[in-house]
Amino acid sequence: MKMKKMICLMLALVMVLCLCACGKTEAPAEKKVFIMGIDPEYPPFSYLGDDGNYGGFDVEVCQAVCDYLGWELKIFGVNWDEKLVQLDAKECDCVWSGMTILDSMKEAGYVISAPYYDNTQVLVVKADGGLASSADLAGKIVAVQLGTSGETLLQGDLADLASTFSNIVTCNSFLTCFTELEGGAVDAVFVDLPVAASYVAKKDGLTIIDENLGAEQYGIAFRSGDAELCAQVDAAVQALVANGTYAKIAEKEEYAEIVNNLLFLNG
Repeated sequence: MKMKKMICLMLALVMVLCLCACGKTEAPAEKKVFIMGIDPEYPPFSYLGDDGNYGGFDVEVCQAVCDYLGWELKIFGVNWDEKLVQLDAKECDCVWSGMTILDSMKEAGYVISAPYYDNTQVLVVKADGGLASSADLAGKIVAVQLGTSGETLLQGDLADLASTFSNIVTCNSFLTCFTELEGGAVDAVFVDLPVAASYVAKKDGLTIIDENLGAEQYGIAFRSGDAELCAQVDAAVQALVANGTYAKIAEKEEYAEIVNNLLFLNG
């Protein structure tokens, strides 16, 4: 009799455990957090708005990529001069902010996405300053942002031109460069064309010298060893191009100055 009771109790316990197991639901998988490194003062590609939110073409495309892949997007404002140091330190998963693809980065082992934008460097001056070409800047002061391809060009391929300037002032951001120009502290700003066009369109009294001084392309930089992550992002971007999301972002009025040079739409 005792044996029967024990068997019955054991069977009851097994049934209870089975019912508990059946009632269990697995916890939802945690979303992957993707940290995008940007220059927060680089309109129209990336910027921190007056409302405290990040915006810009690159930011919108990255958000669409994360939505497509089911990731959560977090944005990290990098110090542009230290962007690769911060990438290596894993403060962000990529640098995606109108970043010029440089051979030196590839040689250092960084994984670079497919290029998405054709860019050139230009000089911005005061409209009434009588400066119509780079030759007119001989003996003048020119500002450039630290850590940019513009600074690299002035130290390398355009060193002969740079040697004609009386001084080159390096600033932490393009906005500071433009402030120096408007205040009369410098005579010109050496800057990426889309940034120049976006800024000049909103400001009276500034103009762009009609002279392209360096052809380059933008891409996204990932750490060495992150080829798979880069491939995921590249594939997602192409999916957004195919389904029309990319073009929908690009057609916004605020991106009118860059749309013609977007490779995935015009390449």
